[in-house]
Amino acid sequence: MKAIFVSLSTAAVLAVSAFHAGAQDQAAYIDDRSDGPALVRSLYNAINRQEYARAYSYFSDPVDSYETFVEGYAKTVDVQVLIGSVTQEGAAGSIYAPVPVAIKSTEKGGKEKVFAGCYITRIVNSAIQEPPFSPLHIESAELEKVAGPLEKALPKVCHSPS
Repeated sequence: MKAIFVSLSTAAVLAVSAFHAGAQDQAAYIDDRSDGPALVRSLYNAINRQEYARAYSYFSDPVDSYETFVEGYAKTVDVQVLIGSVTQEGAAGSIYAPVPVAIKSTEKGGKEKVFAGCYITRIVNSAIQEPPFSPLHIESAELEKVAGPLEKALPKVCHSPS
């Protein structure tokens, strides 16, 4: 009887350990709109956590429907993002931040794809907004699939809309 008790105790400890390991594996929640790079990191944090409604909400005017957006990540199990140098520019009551990115997407089965391009983030001057407030958002994105490692795919510069 004593051996069974020890085995059950050991099993309980292992089960609790496995639960904590799984909880630690999930990326911490990040929802930061303080600047363009933080917003892009938040986007990919939401995608990694499969919080697609949150990810979709970061775009001011998404090109695809929500259903199409979610379908685009159906095979995705992990996304890594590198962010380059960002310079904010003001124009007509708005602040734009072109964010150069390189992205490595890993699918179920281990297939990897690398993308590179630019996100343009924008916020209308907070002092001139009226309700409802419109926070920093992704105005546009231009990404394309590229060959090569993630570290070499990062664009050196992105430009604000003219």
